[in-house]
Parts: sequence; C-alpha cells; structure tokens
Amino acid sequence: MSSIFTKIAAGEIPSYKVAEDDRFFAFLDINPMAKGHTLVIPKQEVDYIFDLDDTTLKDMTIFSKKIAKAIEKAVSCKRVGMMVIGLEVPHAHIHLIPINKESDMVLSNPRVKMEQAEFEEIAKKIREYLS
Repeated sequence: MSSIFTKIAAGEIPSYKVAEDDRFFAFLDINPMAKGHTLVIPKQEVDYIFDLDDTTLKDMTIFSKKIAKAIEKAVSCKRVGMMVIGLEVPHAHIHLIPINKESDMVLSNPRVKMEQAEFEEIAKKIREYLS
C-alpha cells in the first residue's frame, strides 16, 4: 500500500505543490509549524531517510536547498530550519521550516492555522521565487 506522500506526489491526493522534478516533490505542510513550512520527499517510496542511496540523499538535500532559498524570499523569516524526524509518515521527508529563533522548531509548539487561500498564495509565492 502506498504512503500518503506517494499518493500526494502522484496527484491522487490534492496538495499545495511548491516544486517537482522527475525524482522529488515539495509541498506545503497542511499542519504547519510556520507559514511556508514545506515538506520535501523523494518520489521513490523509501520509509527511512538514511535508507536512501547516497546519490538520492545528496540530490534531495540540494533540491531542498533551492526550495529553502525560495521560502526565505517568500516568507518573512531569519532562516529556514531543516528537520528530519522520520516517524510520522513511512516515507522519507525533510521539513523546511521558516524560523526567527531556535524555539520556532519545537515540535510541541501550537500549529499555525491557515485558510486554503493563504496556503495557495504562499505556495504561489515560493514557486515564483524558484523560477
């Protein structure tokens, strides 16, 4: 059975897509820690990030860097933090989270509530800074 992320990358489940190439897919987290919180996944379904082959892991990190640079321009923040937890969904993924202080990445923080239009606008702005 495919993970929810595999279904999102395949277009079977709607998402706020930020970027995509032949191997990776990036989309906004629908339960974000901050506006612009983005998830980056390999299209190949692998449960644990450190089970990815070295080339895929390297290329996923470079793909994430491009997204992070666009997030920095699209959302007001000092930096974009990168987090890998690996327990929530059985599909390797990187969290890219706009932050202004270290405590912005504490998992127990309340999540940001956003309307559909806001998600769409942020995804659009990030995409614009990618091109």
